[in-house]
Amino acid sequence: MNRGRLSYRIRVLKGVTRTTFRPVEQQRSSTVEPSLPAAHGPLSIAVRRALTGPAPRDQFTRIGASVGDVDPYGHDLQLALYMCYELHYRGFSGVDPTWEWNPALLHLRAELERAFLTGVRRDVGPIESDDTAVAEMDKLSIEPVDGSGPSYYLRDTGTWSQMREYFAHRSLYHLKEGDPHAWAIPRLTGQAKAAFVAVEFDEYGAGYGPRVHQQLFADLLDAAGLDSTYLGYLGMVPAESLAVVNIMSLFGLHRRLRGAAIGHFAATEITSPPGSRRMVEALRRMEAPEECVAFYREHVEADAVHEQVVRIDVVGDLAAREPHLDQDIVFGMRAFEFLENRLADHLMRSWQAGATSLRRPLDEM
Repeated sequence: MNRGRLSYRIRVLKGVTRTTFRPVEQQRSSTVEPSLPAAHGPLSIAVRRALTGPAPRDQFTRIGASVGDVDPYGHDLQLALYMCYELHYRGFSGVDPTWEWNPALLHLRAELERAFLTGVRRDVGPIESDDTAVAEMDKLSIEPVDGSGPSYYLRDTGTWSQMREYFAHRSLYHLKEGDPHAWAIPRLTGQAKAAFVAVEFDEYGAGYGPRVHQQLFADLLDAAGLDSTYLGYLGMVPAESLAVVNIMSLFGLHRRLRGAAIGHFAATEITSPPGSRRMVEALRRMEAPEECVAFYREHVEADAVHEQVVRIDVVGDLAAREPHLDQDIVFGMRAFEFLENRLADHLMRSWQAGATSLRRPLDEM
């Protein structure tokens, strides 16, 4: 039934693909290459300094930066890693595109990834043999009776200023929504691949540009009086916001972590509808612009359908085909939850203290 609803939804959206698209000048914010952010420590300084020059083509020259015992969740490492990953997405304005596959930068990136992944594995804890993907998805589906966190806070007592900060945090992912998980497509086969692509097709507007979720979030930012340019807030968000996107890129860019990538994807789809529903309620309480409400309403409707497809046809099929990946799928779900909770804790600490949750207030841009 739910798979039929997804197919119906796609057919409906495909039926409007011949309507008028936005003029190019109205879509410019979603296509421009971002600028390099300012560095925030020795690792990000080293990456930024390298990217401002031409990539060496005739020899392997290591980039002088030592990861050592650096904080795996610190702003310096997370920003350095984010810059490395962004070369695989849209790149940076004025940066030599051949840096994307430069051996020296890839060597440093591997060191950054090793520190980050080691930290996440340590803090997520061991995955036991009886911790199955099915059981983990069931846990994620249970909403607490007395929930807490940003979506609850914004729904009940949060301010419009805090909501706008939340948009800025989430812009790093939502303006590339679907892209980090899409790396998993060539690593899947059979029904898992077919169902995964069907869900992603929905994320990309089912062939209709203005309905691409990335564009819907750009519309939200415009309506909220915020910067809708791609990575416009990269230099303003804390490490916690960088980490929730970096983990997606890390999982997606490594075939050996394909199970974790699918687990992360599943956790995203399962937890999205209830959280989005609270955001709709929060935005209506604040009398926010309709474009803001529309983005989260779309996720209430779409992801409720996606959840069942992901459970049965993506995770279920992958685990059946490659049972040795089951614990990796669980790890991906728990990594999602762990890093999302770190961001949620940061937001709540800041707001309850009456402080901005960004590195500087929005009005200081």
